[in-house]
Amino acid sequence: MTKATPTLTLSPWPKRWATLRYVVAENPLSLAAFLLFALLVLLALVGPWLAPFDALASNVGAPLSPPSGAHWFGTDALGRDILSRVMVAARLDLGIAVAAVGLSCVLGGLGGACAGYFGGWTERIVGRISDTIMAFPLFVLAMGIVAALGNTVANIVLATAIINLPFYIRVARAESAVLRNAGFVEAARLAGNSEARLLFHHIIPNILPPMTVQISLNMGWAILNAAGLSFIGLGVRPPAAEWGIMVAEGAQYIVSGEWWIALFPGAVLMLAVFCFNLLGDSLRDLVDPRRRT
Repeated sequence: MTKATPTLTLSPWPKRWATLRYVVAENPLSLAAFLLFALLVLLALVGPWLAPFDALASNVGAPLSPPSGAHWFGTDALGRDILSRVMVAARLDLGIAVAAVGLSCVLGGLGGACAGYFGGWTERIVGRISDTIMAFPLFVLAMGIVAALGNTVANIVLATAIINLPFYIRVARAESAVLRNAGFVEAARLAGNSEARLLFHHIIPNILPPMTVQISLNMGWAILNAAGLSFIGLGVRPPAAEWGIMVAEGAQYIVSGEWWIALFPGAVLMLAVFCFNLLGDSLRDLVDPRRRT
């Protein structure tokens, strides 16, 4: 009687880490994007505790003081430390973006997957909803929603989620329409799987790679949208620390020479949007090796 030879099952995690190292090594911009993303997440998590001053406290320094050793980013017209406000604002801006993109991804992805898989009246209804949203200039639509419901954080999240819905609906619908006739789906259907199981266990998991890339791209746009609403007075209300509010407050002082009030919040906002755009390309290579160049 022979003893069976034990087989070793390797965990998929080493393979994933190897793929991540390969993607980062092949493209230095990917490394920069991941490092910048880690920095933004760190600021969002511990920014209020790392900030050298209270973000809402006035007269912590002389008003309109330029950058110095005591205040690296200078102070604003009320004597508030700009560096502290920039660090604290990361939590609010990223929180709005994550909530809005997560909501639109779940609703839009599920609706688009159902439309692409079932077709018929489901596709017509979901398609009309997407076309109706896209018929309006998206930022103007967000302005109208927030103006009608009130400029609270919850309404900003809702408005940003609504204008992001068509992106996920279209991606999910296109991918699902192709996959519903794929061989592995037909085999699963012949094996007796229900339509719901085919959708949730075979279709949706296979549309996640393009959806993940879309999430990263929409994160930067959601941050920019929230900052834009705050810039025109329809977003987060002062004196809350938010990048768009800080840029709006500093814009009136650029002519008189106090450039630092708007420059540093605007630079951080630009880096955040740039980070998520680069991260989208890196995630595409990571989750879908077939598209790797």
